[in-house]
Amino acid sequence: MSSSILDLYQQFLPFLILLGKILAIILPLIFFVAYLTYAERKIIAAMQIRKGPNVVGPFGLLQPWADTLKLLMKEIILPTRANKVIFLFAPMLTFILALIGWAVIPFSETFVIANINVGILYLLAISSLGVYGVIMAGWASNSKYAFLGAIRSSAQMVSYEVSMGFIIITVLLASGSLNLTEIVLAQKSMWFCIPLFPMFIIFFVSILAETNRHPFDLPEAESELVAGFNTEYSSIPWALFFLGEYANMMLMSTIATILFLGGWLAPFGLTFIPGPIWFGLKIAFLVFCFIWVRATFPRYRYDQLMRLGWKVFLPLSLFWVVLTAGYLVYFDKLTH
Repeated sequence: MSSSILDLYQQFLPFLILLGKILAIILPLIFFVAYLTYAERKIIAAMQIRKGPNVVGPFGLLQPWADTLKLLMKEIILPTRANKVIFLFAPMLTFILALIGWAVIPFSETFVIANINVGILYLLAISSLGVYGVIMAGWASNSKYAFLGAIRSSAQMVSYEVSMGFIIITVLLASGSLNLTEIVLAQKSMWFCIPLFPMFIIFFVSILAETNRHPFDLPEAESELVAGFNTEYSSIPWALFFLGEYANMMLMSTIATILFLGGWLAPFGLTFIPGPIWFGLKIAFLVFCFIWVRATFPRYRYDQLMRLGWKVFLPLSLFWVVLTAGYLVYFDKLTH
């Protein structure tokens, strides 16, 4: 009897380890996403010389939990002529896609859920699928405001993903691998943000547009579209869109950290601080830049948004791919 229990335990051990890894990433992620909303409100308040959340709990630290309770207690309103199945599935899809991208993120050289050889392609595919939740929400709401917001979002994400693809190609040429761990290890001598600095800046601006963040938050422009694709949403479905946006901010900041800032590698030889802590600090810096940009810049017009993507970023990123490939071939540094 004991041997059969031991065999069963050994059979399920890999699954239990995998489940433990998933929970070790997802649970802290949801916690950090909740407090990212608090951090954003506090940082913007400091930049605008006001207090921000300061009533619920000490320094307002319980404000995210108060907001969660408020949204849980609100009624879920379904528009009469909406496609109810797709209407409710859209925010779930957005939130799920924001979470499953973390499956291939290496937090150190040894800790990753799935260390696949084409991790960067997996992330590119997941980020591309994110637009489906927005389109489904806009169409299923049966509202002109929501539908226009969804159309804007799809055009915006497609436009900026083209230049993001070319930027990622330059990183792949420099690292010689599609594996995220190998990309990080290729930056031991120098982070890619130094030789590829223009691409790093373009990539950061592109992920602002990819996540529909200010100054590119045209899909939910309240001045002309009320709230864009999520106009008809309330309660938990609205909260899933909200959390999905902030989880995407963290995911995109993580991708930028892996591609350009050396992942968990320590700067200036400061190896006495563990790699995962450096990884978290770099992600926090990029997320802070997201918030800083929101507090600083005015919103773009839609024609300016499209001109920047197609007439500036696309030619520049394509030129840099050719320049990087030419340099690597000329100096015989291309990894085969």
